[in-house]
Amino acid sequence: MTALKPLLRYTHDFAATTHAVWLREVVRMLRDSGQIVGAFSRPVLWVMIFGIGLTPYFRTGLRETTFMVPFTYIQFILPAVVVLNLMYPAIQSAVSLIWDREFGFSREVFASPTPRSAIFFGKLAGGTTIAMAQGLLVMILLPAANVPVSYTSMFAALLPMVAVALAFTAIGLLLASRMSSFQGFGVFANTLILPAFFLASSIFPLDPSLSMEQALQSFPAWLVFLVHANPVTYAIDELRWAMLGYRQFDPVTARAVLSAFVLIPIALAYHAFRR
Repeated sequence: MTALKPLLRYTHDFAATTHAVWLREVVRMLRDSGQIVGAFSRPVLWVMIFGIGLTPYFRTGLRETTFMVPFTYIQFILPAVVVLNLMYPAIQSAVSLIWDREFGFSREVFASPTPRSAIFFGKLAGGTTIAMAQGLLVMILLPAANVPVSYTSMFAALLPMVAVALAFTAIGLLLASRMSSFQGFGVFANTLILPAFFLASSIFPLDPSLSMEQALQSFPAWLVFLVHANPVTYAIDELRWAMLGYRQFDPVTARAVLSAFVLIPIALAYHAFRR
């Protein structure tokens, strides 16, 4: 029993530190009215502007590659908007790391006997929680978009949502560990988020009825390659399957890519954070 005391003490300190850092991140978000307003306004604007504006072209279209699907464009775009509402708060949550380093909070914490890994996992859990909260807000629009809601579909949707939230929180922590200015972090984050989102078959879908050879005849080869190489593509595809029962890509490939997309950024961010 005596030999277990150091392990129990370490486990207690680790859990307490992780919880404290997580709670600090969540409370900071709740006190930031700008984040809350953005979490509501962003999905409404995307659904209203893109969803309603592009619906006529989605079904009738002007190109031979346009395809008919058994749902509206608003329904098609809604899973992508969920992912967008996950990406922004997840990666932006890491700004707190730069803030803490700028104003001395990090130096005080790192100088204490607190396990540094507990701080990392506390920030990772905090950013993931914030992103999940804002992603779930989009679910309010499901009845308005006439998307059927069930416990099974909601549970299936949680898995890709958690994957995106974890991955982009880890990417944010990785960037923040190597940057010292808020401006540089913001520019780099937007440079990463927007291409990842638009190159994910989110707004302009690839026709699933086309073979790879036909797709390469209809679209530039580099565009088809980037869409298939983008992990966010598979997250959105898994969400569409959960919400609409529709997918464009192989589910085994999608889940393998998403697993790697979660584990690799977390491992890289953890290594950078400990340094």
